[in-house]
Amino acid sequence: MTEIDVLRVFCGADGTGGNALGVVRDGAAVPGQRERAALAAELGFSETVFLDDAVRGTVDIHTPSVRLPFAGHPLVGLAWLLRSLGTPLATLRPPAGDVPVAYDGDLVRVRGRAEWVTGRRTERLASAADVDALPAPPPGEGWLYAWAWQDEEAGVVRARAFPRRGDGVVEDEATGAAALLLTHELGRPLDIRQGAGSQILTHPHPDGSIAVGGRVRVDTP
Repeated sequence: MTEIDVLRVFCGADGTGGNALGVVRDGAAVPGQRERAALAAELGFSETVFLDDAVRGTVDIHTPSVRLPFAGHPLVGLAWLLRSLGTPLATLRPPAGDVPVAYDGDLVRVRGRAEWVTGRRTERLASAADVDALPAPPPGEGWLYAWAWQDEEAGVVRARAFPRRGDGVVEDEATGAAALLLTHELGRPLDIRQGAGSQILTHPHPDGSIAVGGRVRVDTP
């Protein structure tokens, strides 16, 4: 049986919220793409990440229906788990490219680039109440990140994410790649309050990369 760690990534300051993540630390136990896709679909989490090389940090990321070149929540979660096991890595390597990792107390941050985030659209609504009032999912097609300012001066955003892929994930509780894209579009650090109780912290860097970070907890039944 394949060993799977289940985490909650981008938890709120009180430890609530967070998006469930499946982590397969021994990628060799599920070697084929077809088998990985089947496992990710069976688990039903927004993403499942496979660690293929624990020294180099090579990883493979799957949703229940597609393989992703980059995603923030599985990389933050995996980085946190490796540190908790005493084997932290400074760099993770998904298909999109090298992703630097930084640790700051209970926060874990990874850095990616907006061009790695494809097929996602952000849409600004008039108020946080309008974001809260959206049905899940809203009418329409394609990956939607709906957001509004909760406190524009402080950089606090209210957001919800709807993959609309037809694979059973109706709403993503917390999404690092979409948060990265929104940060790129707005050009400023953000404190994103997403889903039922998640928090994502972002910061653009001079080289064009964007740090995405948050808290991680082990998901206990």
